[in-house]
Amino acid sequence: MSATPSVGQIAAMSAADATRLHDLTGLAATEALAAVVATIARPGDAILLEGELGAGKTAFARAFLRAAAGDPALEVPSPTFTLVQSYATSIGTVHHFDLWRLDGPGGLVELGWDAARDDIVLVEWPDRLGVLRPTEALTVALHYTGPDSRRAVLSGWPDRIGGIA
Repeated sequence: MSATPSVGQIAAMSAADATRLHDLTGLAATEALAAVVATIARPGDAILLEGELGAGKTAFARAFLRAAAGDPALEVPSPTFTLVQSYATSIGTVHHFDLWRLDGPGGLVELGWDAARDDIVLVEWPDRLGVLRPTEALTVALHYTGPDSRRAVLSGWPDRIGGIA
């Protein structure tokens, strides 16, 4: 069971499997999970957010950025039209990419993808990364399980995923 009451861990596999499943009941549970991920993220990391439209990717990203900045009121607009927003946080610079409007990895060079990879990248719609998808990333796949509930499948970061309870 999770140390955070709002995040119900339903299965925990060995660290070697590098996969965790979490039932998220409501926005607060998504925010709590994002805050935990922010505590173990570090420069050079990629966090890839997968899920259908409306599954909670942007909500996760906002909560991650607010936790990383230590500012629960931080203004975090969706980068759907700007494609990328950058934030100075206590864990380093975080670049929030929303790739919904891209057809593939070609436009990433213009967005500063290569330089951003030295910092933390938080990516919505990572399927648009193509061959640029980081193999060492943490993937957070969000799946609907009800009107106000989701299941988060976290995979990657075998050396740290055990810290995501």
